Amino acid sequence: MRAVPKPRRAAKPEYVCQFLIVLPNTDPLVWRRIQVPESYSFWDLHVAIQDAMGWKDYHLHEFTVVDSKTGRVDRIGIPNDEMPSERPCLAGWKVPIARYLYHGSDPVRYRYDFGDDWEHTLEFEAVDTVDGGPYPRCVAGAGACPPEDVGGTHGYMEFLRIIRDPRHAEHDERLQWIGGSFDPHTFTTTSITFDNPRERWQTAFADRGSAV
Repeated sequence: MRAVPKPRRAAKPEYVCQFLIVLPNTDPLVWRRIQVPESYSFWDLHVAIQDAMGWKDYHLHEFTVVDSKTGRVDRIGIPNDEMPSERPCLAGWKVPIARYLYHGSDPVRYRYDFGDDWEHTLEFEAVDTVDGGPYPRCVAGAGACPPEDVGGTHGYMEFLRIIRDPRHAEHDERLQWIGGSFDPHTFTTTSITFDNPRERWQTAFADRGSAV
């Protein structure tokens, strides 16, 4: 067990990075375009992805990236310090996104919920100067976020098929489970709000004190 250092407080950004996030094999296709400070860590980016997509951050996550200098594949997320050699993973709050994400870098896999196994494709698109507005921000997107714990891509497609068929035996049960209604096409950028990644970090590790 070791102490987990808190993520650094980010300075006011001068530049922002734009990313395209796609959740493959969803129909309608779920995607977002976000802009985040280039000073962000992978933890900060994780929080921005969660908020832009509409996930609740209930489960573990992991980025899979390629080091262009060595060709080594690195995993970035929340390390398991009790079994560090079983699945080596860099602490996201210690790794700046600029180390791996830049013009010409390969698309990155962002995996959320190792049970449902939601694999997002993250692609670096551009870097620009800040315009004085708040960051991060979601500038475009489409498709509602699938429900948590719906069973991954296959389970989501089955869920949509059931709620579209009033004669299905599970129709009423599934609608009740989701809160009465669900429109897979519903999305607006104005509905997105972003949490402070430092506060999210404190919430994530509060039940374990200062150590994991």
